[in-house]
Amino acid sequence: MGHHVDTVDPQGPPHVHHMDARTAYHAAKFGMWLFLATEILLFGGLFCAFILFRWMYLEEFHHASKHLNVWMGGTNTVVLIISSFFAAKAVDAAQHNDNKKVVRNLLVTIVCACGFLVIKYFEYSAKYHHGLFPTSPEFNSPDFNHAYKCFFALYYCMTGLHALHVLIGMAILGWVISKARKDRFSNRYYTPVEVGALYWHLVDLIWIYLFPLLYLVG
Repeated sequence: MGHHVDTVDPQGPPHVHHMDARTAYHAAKFGMWLFLATEILLFGGLFCAFILFRWMYLEEFHHASKHLNVWMGGTNTVVLIISSFFAAKAVDAAQHNDNKKVVRNLLVTIVCACGFLVIKYFEYSAKYHHGLFPTSPEFNSPDFNHAYKCFFALYYCMTGLHALHVLIGMAILGWVISKARKDRFSNRYYTPVEVGALYWHLVDLIWIYLFPLLYLVG
């Protein structure tokens, strides 16, 4: 019975085929679009749940929404729209070989994100002081309306999940900034900037849907 012997190419290791830059760019962009589709499905399920419970408790949801601060929600909407504008400008700067502008524009985007989270913190704090936070005694008392609990449970779930995405987006943009500071981007290579901006635009888009759904439902 013979033995199988693995042969080795005398010329060296086997040739490894790498994707060309154009293929890698489209693969990265396609991968991000697939990821964004899963995120849309996630929030889409929460939107459907909210619409269903609003249909069940129409009057209660109407009154519960009045406890939300429309001005804070509206300000955060404007802040995120501004941040998306600068994220788009960062992509344009990368395409024109200007890494310094990439850094500046993404820093403005991150500052806007910080502003968004600060406003959200004050909004959550106000809810806690008014007994409308899940950990507050009033919220967990038997006298607290069940329909109100449904509204605020969905409110905190959706806005909290969105805030988590804001934090993740800030981390991604921070990583892109670190590469831009090393002059890594040019009109030949700007994939991380574009993919990071795509993710940030999704964060902005989700909030644009959340704001009227939650704050203007009444």
